[in-house]
Amino acid sequence: MKKLLLTALIFMGVGYSFAQSKKVVKATETPIKPVGIIKNLSDSALLDVVQRQTFRYFWDFGHPVSGLARERSNESFDYGDEVVTTGGTGFGIMALIVATERKWISREQAVDRMMRMVKFLQKADSYHGVFPHWLNGETGKTIPFGRKDDGGDLVETSFLFEGLLTAKQYFNANSPKEAELRNRIGWLWSDIEWDWYTHERDNLYWHWSPNNGWAMNFPIRGFNECLITYVLAACADRYPVDAERIYNRGWAQSDFFKNGKTFYGIKLPLGFDYGGPLFFTHYSFLGLNPKGLKDRYADYWEQNVNHTKINYAYCVDNPLKFKGYGENCWGLTASDNHEGYNAHSPTNDLGVITPTAALSAFPYTPEQSMKALRHFYYDLGDKIWGEYGFVDAFNESKNWYAKSYLAIDQGPIVAMIENYRTGLLWKLFMSAPEVQNGLKRLDFQSPALK
Repeated sequence: MKKLLLTALIFMGVGYSFAQSKKVVKATETPIKPVGIIKNLSDSALLDVVQRQTFRYFWDFGHPVSGLARERSNESFDYGDEVVTTGGTGFGIMALIVATERKWISREQAVDRMMRMVKFLQKADSYHGVFPHWLNGETGKTIPFGRKDDGGDLVETSFLFEGLLTAKQYFNANSPKEAELRNRIGWLWSDIEWDWYTHERDNLYWHWSPNNGWAMNFPIRGFNECLITYVLAACADRYPVDAERIYNRGWAQSDFFKNGKTFYGIKLPLGFDYGGPLFFTHYSFLGLNPKGLKDRYADYWEQNVNHTKINYAYCVDNPLKFKGYGENCWGLTASDNHEGYNAHSPTNDLGVITPTAALSAFPYTPEQSMKALRHFYYDLGDKIWGEYGFVDAFNESKNWYAKSYLAIDQGPIVAMIENYRTGLLWKLFMSAPEVQNGLKRLDFQSPALK
């Protein structure tokens, strides 16, 4: 399993082992002021503080030209401070919607930022309508993620459009500016050539490059964070795929799709033993509401709740006796660590706790997540609370505490806490006609389907 996860990391856009410690320059636009530790907060007030401060990553630290989300708060490799991330921007858009709804920024500010991002994307490099993993936030040119990863990244693009389609539903005012925003999002959406990324086979492929073609040869198969990619592909009208065929013959056909075994007395319907890293339960489900979401393979609420509870139970059990683990300090997922970057999980445990794991799990394990949040904030806050919320990760056995923040980890904290509190993003995304059509084509059941 470790080999599979590490191999997947190369393609998932999370190989940050060589990230520099040099801080990139901030760019602010009507900045939201950060706050330190505030004593004796109610649960609701604490959630407010955490969501708002974490949102600062996308608002105050967004790229000054494009408005897109920077990859991380320290330099990625030697590329400087221009690296923006496609998938992380999608998560940031969802955080921006939360910020608008909670009135941390005005609706006009939000629309202006969204318009800047969308206009930039319309001129940026894309490959059969699919964006690369990384772009230069000033020029819109591709920044290669790897030697052959210099073209379209279908999964990162799916995370981007998870956010854009949610924004298309939210910014629904009958005004020229919001109408234009919706139109521009629609144009970007209709340009995605989903059929091209089947490689004329029975599943979707992660990458295509004009320089390297299909050389990376990475079919998207589950169960992992990519359910959203197949759902969105099934939504397509202009460049359609045979949705049911590629879903059942591609996505659902692998040696790590079905599971059915029990861990800590908890049944896991799909995926790796012990579930793998927790971001599998987050990335696709910022928009997809797992409550009542079912297909022929799983009940996705049961899948995500049980995966999370297994991760929690493992940390409480703490078989490797790492310092700090327990009922108020848990959560294993992909993140920075004392060695670089890794996909932490019960079968790949390096003693690293990643705050986004427990905090983005609020919809699934609210009681356990609140205990973790209070511990992170009040007991460890002097070490892990900063200008953009909680730092990426920490390892108390190594006395290591990250200085970095990552877009793909900060975004789900804001979005999933909001889904726990109000269901806002779930309601918006699931109401999109494109999503309704895609889920029906894949024969999903959901209370949200009309």
